[in-house]
Amino acid sequence: MVKSLRDIVELAKARGTRTCVVVAAEDPEVLLAVDEAVNCGIAKSILIGNLHKIEEAAGIAGVDISKHELVEEDDPPTAARKGVKLVSEGEANLVMKGLVSTSDVLKAVLSKDGGLRTGRLLSHMSVFEMPGKDRVAIFSDGAMNIAPSLEEKVEITQNAINVAHVLGMSNPRVAIIAAIEYLNSDMQATIDAACISKMAERGQIKGGIVDGPLALDNAVSPESARIKGIRSPVAGWADILIMPDIEAGNVFYKTLVYMASACCASIVAGAGAPVVLTSRSDSHASKFYSLALGIAVS
Repeated sequence: MVKSLRDIVELAKARGTRTCVVVAAEDPEVLLAVDEAVNCGIAKSILIGNLHKIEEAAGIAGVDISKHELVEEDDPPTAARKGVKLVSEGEANLVMKGLVSTSDVLKAVLSKDGGLRTGRLLSHMSVFEMPGKDRVAIFSDGAMNIAPSLEEKVEITQNAINVAHVLGMSNPRVAIIAAIEYLNSDMQATIDAACISKMAERGQIKGGIVDGPLALDNAVSPESARIKGIRSPVAGWADILIMPDIEAGNVFYKTLVYMASACCASIVAGAGAPVVLTSRSDSHASKFYSLALGIAVS
């Protein structure tokens, strides 16, 4: 079972070399991440974008561009469409965002012509190392679904469970997060969490143990759960945290990164192939681990 972000790299190696297409690849940090993946044998790369700018970015990053296949395309949205089409046609295994807007990549992914539609909801998830503990956890959704409905939260939960299985969590413990751990009719997140927990109990969500509502403290801290008298197979030991909305997920992500110096690996699941959508402000390490995660689940 994966216990650290480095373990994700080893899992990717076990999967064998995968081809990653980077759209609008004129980003030194993205090129560093892709080059590291190529050098450690987990990836081949196709870089789509303005070739002059890609060469300039490679020079800044100290990357030997001769190890990468290059495709000329000056227009970023068109680069996104070309890259996604390569994946849909089986020429590549996953797509990674470079200097192009997230909306342009997602439009290409969801296109009926050459896209990666599956009929499932796309959701963003991040894997992080639990501070002081020999394990990782997953949280979702901090970057895509703004105010997910109950039905959308069910799909987000199932997407996260599916990724957890790839990471070796055979029956992951899933906490549906709210501000409190009991039902309050004035707080929709608690109602949704209780419904999702019951749906999982009845087999409508498969492959994990789901409970909620749980507040963040008693989802991850056995001591907090003990003090509050919460009896649950999930409380204190959650492997997956399902956030109530994008604000909670985004703040949690940035709190981990900027206040706890954590590194996260993030992908979008639910498409026909993994989509690596990192932020321009993400570290090189985060981009590399995100690419490794995409390869591991491809």
